[in-house]
Amino acid sequence: MSEVGRLVLLGAPLGNPADASTRFREVLATADVVAAEDTRRLTRLARDLDVTVPGRIVSYFEGNEERRTPELVEVLAAGYTIALVTDGGMPSVSDPGYRLVRAALDAGIPVTAAPGPSAVTTALALSGLPCDRFCFEGFLPRTPAGRRSRLRALAAEERTLVLFEAPHRITGALADLATTFGPDRPAALCRELTKTYEEVVRRPLGELAEWAAAGEPRGEITLVVAGAPPVAAARPDDDTLRAAVAEREAAGLSRRDAITEVATEYGLRRRDLYTVVHQ
Repeated sequence: MSEVGRLVLLGAPLGNPADASTRFREVLATADVVAAEDTRRLTRLARDLDVTVPGRIVSYFEGNEERRTPELVEVLAAGYTIALVTDGGMPSVSDPGYRLVRAALDAGIPVTAAPGPSAVTTALALSGLPCDRFCFEGFLPRTPAGRRSRLRALAAEERTLVLFEAPHRITGALADLATTFGPDRPAALCRELTKTYEEVVRRPLGELAEWAAAGEPRGEITLVVAGAPPVAAARPDDDTLRAAVAEREAAGLSRRDAITEVATEYGLRRRDLYTVVHQ
């Protein structure tokens, strides 16, 4: 035990134990306390990894995290190391963890991580959709009305969207996505990632909704949906375009660069704007 405790977030395998890192194993084998979302799953994972967990194992899940967080902070303040692990992926990402991380930081206790698998980035990479810019929305609201309201707010989002959804709500969610985003929006449903029955179905939302309704997919599901097509800026009149080019020239750009910049801003062909400027 040290004078200052430490909280270590462990990135747990999504399904395949072989994805556990060496550091994941080392922290499990040395932590004073292991706070697990499901203690039985942790025990089974440790057995699969041939790791002995000498520390005290306690449950830390959605139903008890508010009550247990102060208890764990006291343990950390006493100088002990706590490893936090969920059923799969990184703690805090749509899983228990945020409360404890925030409370530990507020108490001046160091927080670090042994990075590991993530359903978000794994599904994104497998989807075949643009990965350079994306946003993670977690689970959609559980009620149909709340879900539709959230989707309307996201309909114009240009970044690729990553969502979690429960099997018993996936059919309704896909139907609402197809209605709100349009049936032709590309998407991918990623199911049971890294597990024996891993499946990635890449189809437009309308087809994906029909597929789900016919088959009722089960297991852990991550949805990846293409962003909305960018909306081109309205084309100004010719006088406004000429003034925009002249303004950039006055700021020091060459006419060629000024035309290129204005054409890019309004989604115009450079050749067409050149003609307008030289009329």
